[in-house]
Amino acid sequence: MRPHITPRRHLALTLAAALACTGALAVDAQASSGNAPQKAPAKPEAAAPSGLNGPYLYLGWGNPPNAVDLMKETGLTQLTMAFILSDGGCSPAWDGSRPLAGGQDEQTIKAVQAAGGDVTPSIGGWSGNKLGEACSSAQDLAGAYQKVIDAYGLKSVDVDIESTEFESADARQRVVDALKIVKDGNAGIKVYLTFGTTPQGPNANGKDLIQKGADAGLDVDGWTVMPFDFGDGTTDLAAATRSAVDGLAQTVGAAYGISTGDAYRKVGFSSMNGITDVQGESVSPDAFRSMVDYAKEHHLARASFWSVNRDRPCDGGGADSCSGVDQQPWEFSKILAGYTG
Repeated sequence: MRPHITPRRHLALTLAAALACTGALAVDAQASSGNAPQKAPAKPEAAAPSGLNGPYLYLGWGNPPNAVDLMKETGLTQLTMAFILSDGGCSPAWDGSRPLAGGQDEQTIKAVQAAGGDVTPSIGGWSGNKLGEACSSAQDLAGAYQKVIDAYGLKSVDVDIESTEFESADARQRVVDALKIVKDGNAGIKVYLTFGTTPQGPNANGKDLIQKGADAGLDVDGWTVMPFDFGDGTTDLAAATRSAVDGLAQTVGAAYGISTGDAYRKVGFSSMNGITDVQGESVSPDAFRSMVDYAKEHHLARASFWSVNRDRPCDGGGADSCSGVDQQPWEFSKILAGYTG
């Protein structure tokens, strides 16, 4: 057990108390002399951490909404844009084909930033060629990540590590080591790692990824699981999200040597709005609201969903441009916009 108050902490508390007493005496002295201090102006409320509550926007299909109009209608200030992949080598491109500069992706990011919003590009995803596999070294992979950061002046990045990239121990290590380089080279950058899960928490690959991060000294701002597409008969995805994130927090706490309570502030979830890819699974607005309430209870580092393209009603099953469940237009986005950590 670590002591609750270390010698350094005890000294800090002692100094703080002394300074408080000194300040109080100074105020009393000024008041008695008729020179009471003026009340300091209130400090502006701090902006939410980059990447805290940005749902996914994908420009590749599904009649994507205009990003700035979506922000105005929902109150969102953050978006996660997907997906950056390998261009065939160790260089990043949107969907593996669209360049970082000069296209609709850059135009959207600049428009969001000009409107006072924030964008977190997501690197990876299920399909396509992954940079974590295409790049042969952590240094080269970090260089690819850096190109994305520099292209847009980013405050955060999300590495969505899935499929063969997630299943490869070498790729997992390469991603961790590359993100450590990125973290060390970009003051204040937020780094999120997103991956699949079981209803009880990370599987063996997820646990290994977290342990590799801890061993490398990588300060991930939000280990994020995707609690859907289970295919094991799970249908209550709100309950499964809570249990999956509980298991994630326990894993992160054990790996990093911190309490589970502190670990909750380093983890999060990315759900799927509406009907998922597995028959019998779906997330209603009420279920998602329950998930966000859980995030508020534990002050999670990240809450998100796939995707705003689907955040509108439609007849029949869910599709790339609608959710397939009973909802109001942009209802999931409005729920998520209320999450402030």
